[in-house]
Amino acid sequence: MAEWIGKDRRSRRCFGFDEIALVPGKITINPEDVDIAWELAGKKFTVPILAAAMDGVVDVRFAIEMSRLGGVAVLNLDGIQTRYEKPDEVLDEIARATPQEATNLIQKVYTTPIKEKLIAKRVEEIKKGKGYAAVSCIPQNAEKFGDIAEDAGADCFVVQSTVITSEHISTKYKPLNLTKFCQKRKIPVILGNCVTYEVTLDLLETGCAAVLIGVGPGAACTTRGVLGIGVPQVTATIDAAAARDFYFKKTGRYIPMITDGGMRIGGEVCKAFASGADAVMIGSSFARAKEAPGRGYHWGMATSHANLPRGTRINVKISGSLEQILFGPAEVDDGSQNLIGALATSMGTLGVRNIKEMHFTEIIIAPSIQTEGKLFQVVQKVGMGK
Repeated sequence: MAEWIGKDRRSRRCFGFDEIALVPGKITINPEDVDIAWELAGKKFTVPILAAAMDGVVDVRFAIEMSRLGGVAVLNLDGIQTRYEKPDEVLDEIARATPQEATNLIQKVYTTPIKEKLIAKRVEEIKKGKGYAAVSCIPQNAEKFGDIAEDAGADCFVVQSTVITSEHISTKYKPLNLTKFCQKRKIPVILGNCVTYEVTLDLLETGCAAVLIGVGPGAACTTRGVLGIGVPQVTATIDAAAARDFYFKKTGRYIPMITDGGMRIGGEVCKAFASGADAVMIGSSFARAKEAPGRGYHWGMATSHANLPRGTRINVKISGSLEQILFGPAEVDDGSQNLIGALATSMGTLGVRNIKEMHFTEIIIAPSIQTEGKLFQVVQKVGMGK
């Protein structure tokens, strides 16, 4: 219900992960007996987590390893991997930069033109390593890059911008027709990002294979601070899921919602699924993997803007291997490792057998959930006090 925030102006209350909690159900299930798999365009994945298309997270080697473990890693076609023949040299330079130098350096790095031959090369390298080749670019590059990536053997194409809508107005360039683009592609197309019921419903009408939900919640993203735009992820996911369910009842087509960003630990991943997500996309947690190309650093996708950077480089530090982050064993006490174990255990405790049943979990508003009884952890800066 909306509240008055001033004369003749009402706003509704929205919620993020820290403000809610999940309520156990009538039964409990052995975590080994729950099914955490999800489907994208008829293909089943045993890990319902995607690695975000960020240069500090995904390169060819990371994509291959993520595929081996049962998940999907999305390679950024607008990034360093397609601008430089030897991206490791550039990534080393970014990792060595001081905090004062980092933003300017990253802006400079992204002024080097994208080399179209490298798009095909990176896709072919992933396929050669027996990986699932998911790639991403901004709408302005989608027509050209889509053809190149598909011809090279890409398995999935993501059209991604800070905010995407089915109708875009520009006098400077011809906007991408999302419906025609999705119809043209022989591979599934994921569209993102959005945060509202109405826009999600519009995007579903394009024929896309999935929709990314989230504007500005990422650890390295400063869009919410710079532009003042965003909706907390619990509310955004619930609204998008409602659009998905309405569209399914109307058409019989079930299109997955992927909550993108804002999740650092297992509990937040679980809350995203309870809010209606079919899968989640994560950046900063994977940037901490030994296999990640960022060398323990992570930066936002929008940092390359010449006049208005909307991301920053953060030091997330390397905490373990990708396999540890997904499956454990956990060596840290903050919930950032063994995400799959956390999800399966949560589902078992809630008494749900699969991801779709998780959508019916009772959610309560619980602003004290992070602090109740946690004084010693907070004072000692361990566990939930970090």
